[in-house]
Amino acid sequence: MGRSEERATTPRSTGGQAPGVPFVLVGTDGSPSALLAVETAAREAGRRGARLVVVHAFIWPLFRVGLEPSLYGPTESGLRRQAQIVLDTAVARAGAAAPGTEVSGELISGEPLVVLATRSRGAELVVVGSRGTGAFSGLVLGSVAVHLAAHARCPVLVVRGREEPDGPVLLAVDGSPDSDAAVDFAFAEARARGAALVAVHAWAPSSGPVDPTPLFHGAEEVHTEAARVLDAALARAAERHPGATAEPRLLRGRPREVLLEESAGAQLLVMGARGRGGFAGLLLGSVSQALLHHADCPVAVVRRDAG
Repeated sequence: MGRSEERATTPRSTGGQAPGVPFVLVGTDGSPSALLAVETAAREAGRRGARLVVVHAFIWPLFRVGLEPSLYGPTESGLRRQAQIVLDTAVARAGAAAPGTEVSGELISGEPLVVLATRSRGAELVVVGSRGTGAFSGLVLGSVAVHLAAHARCPVLVVRGREEPDGPVLLAVDGSPDSDAAVDFAFAEARARGAALVAVHAWAPSSGPVDPTPLFHGAEEVHTEAARVLDAALARAAERHPGATAEPRLLRGRPREVLLEESAGAQLLVMGARGRGGFAGLLLGSVSQALLHHADCPVAVVRRDAG
């Protein structure tokens, strides 16, 4: 059974729960995309044996506007009451999606990007929808999802596209440190879902209209090195996950196009935040951003320094 509470601008505690109790975090703004994310987060919490914390960032107190109902309006018309309705609706939706999972709600005063990034510290996973009530109609992905993928203190699951329940978990491998962190997450997700795991390594450059690789190296040499990268990543994973298996899939093509095509039949795509070709100052690589915008299934982004 769910419960809700209101909290201060800067979240620090875990909603009254004992420190160290695992939890999954989900943000809601009342939009259809957010409610779908709430249901997904509830199932993720159930798989992990964790509790679910549903957060609604209540920004209006920062503008010092009136929060209570007008003397001449209905009692449910106040901004505070509307925010509480958004939160209570999400908590109820989560409880229905995963009966038996402990669900709590938190109404936190603050800007959504800051609230969710801060509150993600200590979470096993933070889940958000791909679009919110504040998104412009021309945008494919809301700013909250992009920001969290780069700044959250745990892996981020962006609910988008269509999840194929019988499809595999798709793992993007490129040999980068973030990719290695994503490997462990993908193995755990495949095991929890009872799904096959497919590890994909696309070995052509991800930028430029023409593949220049043959100008500098023979195609066979590049293919051999790509196979080594994929085999090494799975060998390291096998040591940490005895008995678990993954189907290696070595595909020639730019990572962006290859992974977008492969995502069409997957139930989840797991990737690192930044690949080997990213600039050092960027928190989110171009391939990761493209997949967050256009993948045909939910996308999990894992950073090695995110908890």
